[in-house]
Amino acid sequence: MKVGLDVGGTKTDAVAVDDTGAVVGRLRVPTGWGPDAVGQTIVDAVRALGAEAGVDLAAVRSVGVGIPGQIEPGTGRVVHAVNLGVESLDLVSLVAPQLGVPVHVENDVKAAALGAHALHTRDGAAAPGSMAYLNLGTGIAAGIVSDGVLWRGARGTAGEVGHISVDPNGPLCRCGQRGCIESFAGGGAVAERWGRKSALPVRDVFDAADAGDPEAQALRGGLARGVAAAIRVLVLTADVDIVVLGGGVTALGDRLMTDVAAELAASAEASPFMRSLRLQERVELLPPGSPAAALGAAIVGAQGDTAHDTEGALIHG
Repeated sequence: MKVGLDVGGTKTDAVAVDDTGAVVGRLRVPTGWGPDAVGQTIVDAVRALGAEAGVDLAAVRSVGVGIPGQIEPGTGRVVHAVNLGVESLDLVSLVAPQLGVPVHVENDVKAAALGAHALHTRDGAAAPGSMAYLNLGTGIAAGIVSDGVLWRGARGTAGEVGHISVDPNGPLCRCGQRGCIESFAGGGAVAERWGRKSALPVRDVFDAADAGDPEAQALRGGLARGVAAAIRVLVLTADVDIVVLGGGVTALGDRLMTDVAAELAASAEASPFMRSLRLQERVELLPPGSPAAALGAAIVGAQGDTAHDTEGALIHG
């Protein structure tokens, strides 16, 4: 048995996975703010799988954590997880002694890419040779999986497509460039440019666009162009078999996919080469409520090194 946790800014999704790859327990808990609270959230979530989800914690052999921010290579240290109130945190050293099993940490989007790949083959479908998971959330980033292995690149930045500039005259991005994919398609950037308080600003933009608001129509069109640009970048650079879209913005479902498909079709119309890539056929939407991120974290935990093994199975106490 392995446990995976997807630590988000407001909630943490935890799953227990058996040796066949099936999710046998799942729950969500609020995420605490700050280093100590994040660590306690992880410990509490694992223990809650036993107390509330009926998971046999005595059978758990590893814990994997997917978390925003950068993961220092070869360590369990998380840096710049700003939406969790974490500037620097040796997460493995904090939680492994309390859990009593090996703990491994990965960036949340990269973990989700592994989970999306596993879910794609769970029902017996043929495994794609390569897959890109494109996360459309507050920001934009991707994880790339080839032959079941996560591709991190030379410095761990493979898939950071959000900060590729596609329009030098476009809106200013938080990274300092103009016209980045994220400045068009990131949920945070769209909400900031919309400038109206709302619990679901991107959905409000789509609704206002449907009602004829020109500002909303421009934002909606830019979002679709940004997502389509990211898909083209991933296919043209990594030549992945499929691009799976996930993240909060994908809750728009067919409304989003229709716009993105139209953008991809427009570029194909103008270019025989782009038509030959059949991009529209290589894009899929992650099903709503999918446990991809937490499942991927569980895979990370099972595959990770055992340098942080601890004695005394405190997870069970």
